[in-house]
Amino acid sequence: MFITVPCPECKEETEHEILSESRDRLVRCTACGHHHHIPREKEVKPLVVKTIISREGTSIAGTIEFDPEDECSVDDHLVAEAGDEAYGVEITAVECGEKRPQRAKVKDITTLWTRTIDRVVVKISIHDGRKTIPLYLECEGEDEFVVGQKYVVDGKRFTLSHIKLRDGPLMRKPDWKTFARRIKRVYGVRS
Repeated sequence: MFITVPCPECKEETEHEILSESRDRLVRCTACGHHHHIPREKEVKPLVVKTIISREGTSIAGTIEFDPEDECSVDDHLVAEAGDEAYGVEITAVECGEKRPQRAKVKDITTLWTRTIDRVVVKISIHDGRKTIPLYLECEGEDEFVVGQKYVVDGKRFTLSHIKLRDGPLMRKPDWKTFARRIKRVYGVRS
């Protein structure tokens, strides 16, 4: 194997052949043949952060690996692991001991609170003039919902009238759209 490092004899960066590896590397300059030792780069071990993964009423404990110098914040999208499963998640809270900041360095974080965004359940309320029918639709987090568009869920047809987002606002204007992972509830009128 070859690496490019400065040669003390040539006084230039040249290609070196690695002859042996132990605590440091013994290398030979391919330009002048000089043998010398170079220190090994320290491998950066990833930090594993405890992660609570919420998925529509149930929670499981998992982990997320980070580089020790990383920072993360609320609303970041990451991949969490729990056993053999991997989940696309969005951070909902960062816990640093007793505090819950919006952003923190990974080395200070004790727990990340997340929710899945790869598969989500969209809550739907359909009003037919006399009563409201509650429905639940499991779908991909990247599926789009559009105000004014017609949908069929569990055999019930409706026109989407407005969307309540997780972060507060209502979407009412025709053709406004959003991803399922951002939706708190969808409202519709039976058609």
